[in-house]
Amino acid sequence: MAEFTDYAENKILNLMRNVAWIEFPAYVALFTTAPSDAGDGTEVSGGSYARQLAGLSAAAGAGGTTSNAADIDFPVATADWGTVTHIAIMDAAAAGNMIMHSIMDAPKTIASGDSIKFNAGEIDVTVA
Repeated sequence: MAEFTDYAENKILNLMRNVAWIEFPAYVALFTTAPSDAGDGTEVSGGSYARQLAGLSAAAGAGGTTSNAADIDFPVATADWGTVTHIAIMDAAAAGNMIMHSIMDAPKTIASGDSIKFNAGEIDVTVA
């Protein structure tokens, strides 16, 4: 189950106060420890790792649901990334703010020469 971070919760509440939230591209980030609502956790780094555009489809449905419209391919690791256990949606390609985070269905150990891919529709983002 994905959870909004404290940052995102405050931004949503401010929207209701008519305080603009600048649109941002959403990036998928990989983590080897559980992020918290404070937006922390251990993000993969080095070995050709780079956040990837989420490419989310337009939200639809009563619950406010979206997913990645196309495959998301991370680069081939040139060093061990460790065991990826969580993903997060970030508002920037580097640094920036975590918007929401979730545990992966199954952890994946990424060694040098491995890669990770999320097929279209595999990352579901739901506001409930």
